[in-house]
Amino acid sequence: MTDPAMTDPATGPLVAISDLSVSFGQGAREAAVVRHVSFDIGRGETVALVGESGSGKSVTALSIMQLLPYPNAHHPSESILLDGAELVGARPEMLQKIRGNRVAIVFQEPLTSLNPLHTIEKQLGEILFLHKKLDKTAARARIIELLNEVGLPDAEDRLSAYPHQLSGGQRQRVMIAMALSNDPDLLIADEPTTALDVTIQAQIIALLRDIQARRGMSILLITHDLGIVRKVAHRVCVMKDGELVEIADTETLFETPQHDYTKMLLAAEPKGNPLPARDDAKPVMEAENLRVWFPVKQGILRRTVGHIKAVDGVDVTVRAGHTVGVVGESGSGKTTLAMGLLRLEHSEGPIRFDGERIDGFGFRQMRPLRKQMQVVFQDPFSSLSPRMSVGQIIEEGLRLHNMAGATYDDRRAVIAAALTEVGLPPEAQDRYPHEFSGGQRQRIAIARAIVLKPRFIVLDEPTSALDMSVQAQIVDLLRDLQDKHDLAYLFISHDLKVVRALADELIVMKDGRVVEQGPADRIFDSPAEEYTRALMAAAFDIEAVKTDAVGT
Repeated sequence: MTDPAMTDPATGPLVAISDLSVSFGQGAREAAVVRHVSFDIGRGETVALVGESGSGKSVTALSIMQLLPYPNAHHPSESILLDGAELVGARPEMLQKIRGNRVAIVFQEPLTSLNPLHTIEKQLGEILFLHKKLDKTAARARIIELLNEVGLPDAEDRLSAYPHQLSGGQRQRVMIAMALSNDPDLLIADEPTTALDVTIQAQIIALLRDIQARRGMSILLITHDLGIVRKVAHRVCVMKDGELVEIADTETLFETPQHDYTKMLLAAEPKGNPLPARDDAKPVMEAENLRVWFPVKQGILRRTVGHIKAVDGVDVTVRAGHTVGVVGESGSGKTTLAMGLLRLEHSEGPIRFDGERIDGFGFRQMRPLRKQMQVVFQDPFSSLSPRMSVGQIIEEGLRLHNMAGATYDDRRAVIAAALTEVGLPPEAQDRYPHEFSGGQRQRIAIARAIVLKPRFIVLDEPTSALDMSVQAQIVDLLRDLQDKHDLAYLFISHDLKVVRALADELIVMKDGRVVEQGPADRIFDSPAEEYTRALMAAAFDIEAVKTDAVGT
């Protein structure tokens, strides 16, 4: 990493935050979410804000742009200076000139930040017209220039595209182009890579570093990925429960952290090794030459003119007590492979569960087997009904498969045992999903799966929406449950660090086909294929490898 860009003493910092406090609500219902935070951002400097979800990172960043929901949000104390000008309490006219102009922001999920009804050209042009008063011709030229700068392929041809027509990485590049359109002095990047594949993450980080070097702008980076922080940040601010517990330059913080919480964060990376592979373990789920093709239909008569080969000729065997990791970029066919194995997508090719052919089974034949096959999804908040208590959520599967106890007390005892097994108190069954943290909700989703005593569990990105410290806890939990119940896991993830801690076998997929397959240790230590090497470089070194093997 290059030496940190130091603040010029003659000019002072670009942003100086002093004694920032933020509270929501009034009177007895007032809740302090940020308390007495002070730090500055130098010119050309990257400052990282790190901490677990709920620590106050995003609230602190939004305070700079004064974008909190005022007056419900208010500042008992604070001063935020931008080039010496006070932003707190500034007139709306002044803030309008600053937002999107001198200070810009890139959010975590570009699909929710972009208007789905407007083309890329219209959304970028709106910003240029508002702040620069450019006419249509000049705006179009500037938009093409910006899209080329952020590395969007075929920029001119993409002007008429809508957000849903772009990949996740391409949408994030458009968001960055929007943020850069007015040459901001400060770019706030709020978890800009969390929703992206590791290869795209590495590309976006490399892009931000390159743009910063060329433009000399400052960056406030909000992230829970400490690998990215170490790669790009000059200084790091660690937040916990709304307070700033430590601030230091990056190398000092990583080499000699002072606060116990910082030490915990640095040690929170998923660790440990997969359970020892047993050669005598029997296959639970097998598939040979599995194909999931989606027909492409055209014309009035809807004739099939081709197929999208989402999964094309994949062999997979998952044994009891073993974990098969499936990795690859978005769209490579990972989740479709799992859905095909579970007979939730129409597929072709032999599928065996406990040695029995199930590829010809219909709905009624599959139903008795469903309790043996469970899924834990990526986002527990979306997979848990907000209108049902935790007890009702877990009980639903028991009732469906006639596994519920004869009495109310019997059922509560079974649910309590499942919750205890995943590290939650039995009384949690009387509460609702919104009352729990992200990690706790994922534990509930796991409890819902294991209460049915399954043989085979599909884990579809079960840690990607969680903080690193919580990721480590969930990995340890999954490993313990596997050891206790001899579970077979199909683990889908783009986070190779998590996969390495759990999987003893690895399948690398690209465009529906297997690129590389074999023992996980061998592939992690010496990947044979260019695509696999690019994935490893992106995941472990946060390096964007220039190759046609990966997307954008």
